[in-house]
Amino acid sequence: MLTATAAQAAPRPVVLELFTSQSCSSCPPADALLADLGASQADVLPLDFHVDYWNYLSWRDRFSLPAATARQRAYATALGADVYTPQMVIDGTAQAVGSDRAAVTAALARARAAIANQTPGTAPTLSLADREGRLAVEVGAGPSTGKLLLVGFDPMHVTQVGAGENAGRTLTEVNVVRSLAELPEWQGTAMSLLVEKPLGARAAVLLQAADGRILAAASR
Repeated sequence: MLTATAAQAAPRPVVLELFTSQSCSSCPPADALLADLGASQADVLPLDFHVDYWNYLSWRDRFSLPAATARQRAYATALGADVYTPQMVIDGTAQAVGSDRAAVTAALARARAAIANQTPGTAPTLSLADREGRLAVEVGAGPSTGKLLLVGFDPMHVTQVGAGENAGRTLTEVNVVRSLAELPEWQGTAMSLLVEKPLGARAAVLLQAADGRILAAASR
């Protein structure tokens, strides 16, 4: 596990957010792509958000969250896109069909370039570390403001689907989001927080601009 100092020094990851559902027959290939990118690309933070609007079918996704649906709809407004599954949002600035490897890879390359070309001092540092049974969040100073989000997630789940469009399939999903909570807003000055651990085996913290852009991200 990285220390807070090491996490601050390392280039921040590109955040990949997949909006998916176990009731969607088009979603398993997107889940597989997210898992592949997470395993093969060291500089990405993949997060698997299960929406709840597919639960009207005979299969209820046990990982579905109203907060995931609300987040996807906010992105749709910001990006001028439709709400659909599987939908991948790349670093808060672009979206693509979640199973479209070429489109996702191209957007990932653009996000990497944007991070690499940032003017020094314009991107705040962000770290997340265990401390006394809780999580220490450290945000550096920067020229803007942003929303801090605490994400709890599980590294992997294997589910045998008993009904709906994926009936009879065994789904393997990685970095499944279990909780999403807002922390105090970042006002552009350095700040330190000590917060309770969220639901989920692991945690991530995202710093996001008002227009949806990811400004910084860290996980542990």
